[in-house]
Amino acid sequence: MTVAAVLWDFGGVFTTSPFDAFSRYERERGLPNDIIRTINSKNPDTNAWARIERAEIDAAMFDRLFEDEAKLLGHMIPGRDVLALLSGDLRPRVVAAFRACKAKFKVGCITNNNAVTGKGAGMSETTEKERQIAEVFVLFDHVIESSKAGVRKPDPRIYRMMCEALGVEPSRCVYLDDLGINLKPAREMGMTTIKVVNEDQLLADLSKATGLSF
Repeated sequence: MTVAAVLWDFGGVFTTSPFDAFSRYERERGLPNDIIRTINSKNPDTNAWARIERAEIDAAMFDRLFEDEAKLLGHMIPGRDVLALLSGDLRPRVVAAFRACKAKFKVGCITNNNAVTGKGAGMSETTEKERQIAEVFVLFDHVIESSKAGVRKPDPRIYRMMCEALGVEPSRCVYLDDLGINLKPAREMGMTTIKVVNEDQLLADLSKATGLSF
């Protein structure tokens, strides 16, 4: 395969994973491990999480709906608490690898986000972090945000939208995401996919897929 484009998720790829913050929150409150992710996996197309990422509800409604979903599983978790956990820290080595990719290939970002907290799952919670993230986002050739597009991963349409915007075939794309469910449609379209587990693994797999050294 001759690579023409490298496509990126944002939160959990460019930034530390919000799942780490979820786990810490659960431990501190004596909640079952992965309960937040479990709630988010119930009715994944129509639950509070999906709806806020399509900009169908605001933060106040998300707070109430997520809390109701948590109560159905026997737990008390306000949605506002979950939104506050989404901010991650940028990974400088990943940003450097992204810049190296941009010098050789087209680069795009496909991010499930919400209009309340900003771009990606790694949205900013401080002015400095906001500046750092903004500096990365302006480098993409194209960005698709679920809250603006009205469609979210893993809907296959969002990947086709990116390929059309960049003028590339899926078979010539590398796509990185920290969620396997979001990689499956891309892989079925012919993309080379990389599931991001940690920073070192990301860089090694990206190097193998692109032929670049990081």
